[in-house]
Amino acid sequence: MGKSRRTVPEELLLLALDPTTGTTAQPQTLDLGLAGAQLVELSLAGRIVPEGDRIAVVLARPTGDPTLDHALELLRRRGSPVRAAHWIGGPRLGLRQTYLAHLERCGMVTAVPGQMCGVLPTIRYQASDDCTNAAIKQRLDTAIRTGVPPDPRTAALAALAHAVGLGKHLYPGNEGRSSRSRLRDLIRYDPLGGMVAHAVMDVQNGLPAQQNRSPQGTGPAPSRSGARAPGRSTGGRVAASRVGAR
Repeated sequence: MGKSRRTVPEELLLLALDPTTGTTAQPQTLDLGLAGAQLVELSLAGRIVPEGDRIAVVLARPTGDPTLDHALELLRRRGSPVRAAHWIGGPRLGLRQTYLAHLERCGMVTAVPGQMCGVLPTIRYQASDDCTNAAIKQRLDTAIRTGVPPDPRTAALAALAHAVGLGKHLYPGNEGRSSRSRLRDLIRYDPLGGMVAHAVMDVQNGLPAQQNRSPQGTGPAPSRSGARAPGRSTGGRVAASRVGAR
C-alpha cells in the first residue's frame, strides 16, 4: 500500500489531535475507534470482507503498512471469521500510542517534550502540516453541508468519528449541534463503516459480544474506569455508554 493516501486510522487520529494542547480528544475511546478504522482500511485494501457481523480474511498478502499488517496477521491467525465487536473490544488497546509513534515516523506529527507542573515529563504532538488536517476536516464539512453522499472512505471516517465521540471536538457548542447530527447520519453511506462504528459503540456500551477472551489475547482488556460515550438508539432507548480506558 503506497503512502499517496492516508489510511483511515491515520486520518481518525489526526482529526482527534487538538492543535492547542497537543493531546488527543476522547483518549479513552480512541483506541476502539482506531481498531475499527483498521478493519475499514483492510477492507478497502481487499484483505478482509464482512460476513454478517464477522470479519473474514480473504487475502493475507501484506499491505506494506506495518500497523495494518500486524492487525491483518492477528486476524489471519484466528483461522475463522471473528466478530467485529470481539476484535475491537480486546486486542487493540494501546493503538493511540502506536499510531502516534507511527505518524511521527512518517513525519505527519512532531513530538514536543514538555513538563507537567514543572516536574513530570510529558509529550505533546503537533501536526506537521496543518493543511493536511484541514483537508481531512473539509471532506467531512462538505459531506455535512451539501448532503451529497460521500465516498466510502469519508463516510467510514465520519461514522467512526461519531462512534468515538469526536463530534463535540469537531463541531463544538450549540452552533455545532446540527453538524453533529449530520455527522452521525453519514453512517448510512458506507455499510461496512456503519457496521464497524456500531461495533465500536457496542463495546463502549458493554454489550455481551465482548465477554469471551481468545487464546491469542484478542478478548477485551479489563475495564479500569468508565467514560461517557455516544449511545445509539436500541428499541427506542439510548444506551448508557461505558468504556474500559487504558
